[in-house]
Amino acid sequence: MFDIYLTDEAQVQLNRLKTDKGLSKRYKAVKKTLLYLSTNPRHPGLQTHEYISLKGPKGEKVFEAYAEQSTPAAYRIFWYYGTSPNQIAVIAITPHP
Repeated sequence: MFDIYLTDEAQVQLNRLKTDKGLSKRYKAVKKTLLYLSTNPRHPGLQTHEYISLKGPKGEKVFEAYAEQSTPAAYRIFWYYGTSPNQIAVIAITPHP
């Protein structure tokens, strides 16, 4: 099991999804993705892969996990392995450009 740590930015993005009634379906998808990340960051449904154009604050590899697929502006979660061995730090929850 991994502990999920949300940066301030990721927390704001998650709260926006939670409070906007029009985004409730996307909020559920993101919550499910966070659950999968906490149990298995390499779960096949997440399609986790390294996101080369971003680095963590100390140069950590950043990964992208899919919260949605085959949807316009599908949500993605960007994260890296945190400072403790069982920590995942989520840096962004955002629609795919």
